[in-house]
Amino acid sequence: MIEIKATLKNDLTINAQVNESEKSAVCFLHFSGGTLHMWNGVLPLFENNYKVIVPDLRGHGKSDKPADSYHIDDMANDVYLLLRKLGINECHIIGSSLGAEVGLSLAASHPSMVLSLVCEGAIYNEFGEYGLFNGTEQEIQDKKEKLTEELMQRKVPFHGSKADYLAEARSQLVENKLWNPYFSKYLDSTVAQTEDGRYTSHYLNRVRTAYIQTYWNLEFEDYYKEIQCPVLFLVSREEKENPKITHSLSYFQSLVKSYSEVVVTQGMHAYVWMQYPKETGERVESFIRSVTKNNKIHSI
Repeated sequence: MIEIKATLKNDLTINAQVNESEKSAVCFLHFSGGTLHMWNGVLPLFENNYKVIVPDLRGHGKSDKPADSYHIDDMANDVYLLLRKLGINECHIIGSSLGAEVGLSLAASHPSMVLSLVCEGAIYNEFGEYGLFNGTEQEIQDKKEKLTEELMQRKVPFHGSKADYLAEARSQLVENKLWNPYFSKYLDSTVAQTEDGRYTSHYLNRVRTAYIQTYWNLEFEDYYKEIQCPVLFLVSREEKENPKITHSLSYFQSLVKSYSEVVVTQGMHAYVWMQYPKETGERVESFIRSVTKNNKIHSI
């Protein structure tokens, strides 16, 4: 894999890793606050058999962090422009959380480009009939205002050294029994140095807030109605046990032409790719092979 800086037609520069291959393309899209390095444990399963493209989404990692425009449609357009710049006309998309949302937007706006879509995310809205919170317009508005206050109160820690930053980040993972070697390089990629020499998270508060506030208004059913490709839904055990999520997921699945569902009995949403990279990656690669060989979904 080589790392590139690609300046797109919209003048945004996206950082990405790619390999040299003429085979079918697979693009990996990370979760909110993540970087391309979340996929380190998964990529060895794909590098020899596919053209692999792994970007840092706008506002993340080493990619540009513009002042605004953090809607998933903006990020999906970045991915489209990146793929076209690399000469890619068709691609399988694997998305985690935010990455699933961006992949869904890309599949809806450019259905001829996306051969298949893996959604580990984008299975419920935040508000409304297919959301986690439903109520009157006033109740929803009140809830958004409360959540906005919480967003504004978020404090990003600053440290005097990179080692201190990494030690704190690692201690939180250890405390939650998540730590393993796959998290090491990923955590290293999340560190940013400020102009005054301190170390903090690459995921700026203004970027996080801008994304989340647009996320609240998303209705994923509008996107699923437009896509043409097969979809694999990766659902955590906790999500499967939530009746609001199963209600929305069932409806979203009814809107697509073909889909498969895998319940991940172990692993946390988004982090599962680093907790169990081989097992999760093999399930996804099997799905892509089934699409490629048979142009249809088979049971995984």
